[in-house]
Amino acid sequence: MYAVHYFEKKNLLLSQLLNQVPAQGSQIKIKGRKANILAVNEVAPNKYHVFVELEVVKKQAVASALDKKKRR
Repeated sequence: MYAVHYFEKKNLLLSQLLNQVPAQGSQIKIKGRKANILAVNEVAPNKYHVFVELEVVKKQAVASALDKKKRR
């Protein structure tokens, strides 16, 4: 088993014990967000650092919900 640590820039996102190390260039989901794997570095024989780039979350407009009339 391998200890895999996922980093975005210098922030640790997730640490997992996995049977296989993820491949560079593949897509994964971390905490419900899609991510692309940029690089995989072997730190020790069973320890890997995986650098990822998360997709940007688009915020929806709240104004459309406020425009609705209240029904009583």
